[in-house]
Amino acid sequence: MDIAIIGLPQSGKTTAFNALTAGHYAAADAGSAGPVQVGVVKVIDPRLDALERMYLPRKVVYAEIKFWDLPPAPGGGAHRRQTLTGRHRNILQGAGALLLVVRAFEDALQGPTDPARDLAEMLNELALADLETLERAEFRLGDALKKSRPAERPALLPQADAVRKAKDALESGIRVRRQELTPSERAAMADYQLLTGKPIIVAFNTGESGEAPALSGLGLPPEMTGGLGEVRLCARLEADLALMPEEEAEEFRDALGISESAVERVKRVCYDTVGLVSFLTVGEDEVRAWPVPYGIPALDAAGAIHSDFTRGFIRAEVIRYEDLMRCGSLAQGRKEGVLRSEGKTYPVQDGDVINFLINV
Repeated sequence: MDIAIIGLPQSGKTTAFNALTAGHYAAADAGSAGPVQVGVVKVIDPRLDALERMYLPRKVVYAEIKFWDLPPAPGGGAHRRQTLTGRHRNILQGAGALLLVVRAFEDALQGPTDPARDLAEMLNELALADLETLERAEFRLGDALKKSRPAERPALLPQADAVRKAKDALESGIRVRRQELTPSERAAMADYQLLTGKPIIVAFNTGESGEAPALSGLGLPPEMTGGLGEVRLCARLEADLALMPEEEAEEFRDALGISESAVERVKRVCYDTVGLVSFLTVGEDEVRAWPVPYGIPALDAAGAIHSDFTRGFIRAEVIRYEDLMRCGSLAQGRKEGVLRSEGKTYPVQDGDVINFLINV
């Protein structure tokens, strides 16, 4: 899962990125837009730790999130409207989700916080970028329809109608991800990589007091905030803690009365907002978590491991993680009837331990 972090100037966007990646990142070329900082972080899953003790595998592979920190906008400075230049937009289109950092900490140089204004500005910029994309698409499709032969029109009309429908709804303030589109219309929108069609998580960057607003208390219209993920963190504090040895960081959190790392909360909210679950595979070679969309058919989940698994799929042997831990082995799970066989259409659930049987 690739998540691009964006924020208005002085929002703490890069500090949040440093906190999430613990300073472990590298620059990736973004062409003329400059380098994007990319950090890969593990999604800690206690279930893998328990399965490691059971199977003693050669390696344990956690699910991962890849965070992107975009380069500064051309021209520098602190001008507010530098979140989405055209070059930045091209980068963002390749992300799977967006993390919007909103300033919720006091700063004498920046004046009072206004999270509602800042969030509305960023969401409106995303919508404006998509409207420009859809307007260009509408023009191209309209021109193509005028020049098309009668036999070509049936293929173009549904796409033109889908673009017009999405644009009209977006102009009414409804993000593409929240629009009532048919599966074929959503497939047509996928070609345009629309920013408001992506999952969006709002991260309120607080001061050390941890006080922050809630989305529900910002007074923004429901059509603007509906479906957004929400999390709070003190990016500066978490960035400092990320550089400490783990034991020292835990002691510091205990002293501050912090029960959980904010970074882990961010990861969890990202998973929930995107709609991901993890199925698990076990064995002497490897214990691993595989992130997939919620309810994905077993056939497609098998393809997450290797495309050959999709072509050669026979069935999936499935046991719930809790049942496996209680039984102590797959063999005992089979004896007790909790290891079951499922077909191609079985909707994979979080915590399913799956062994795929395939033709090779």
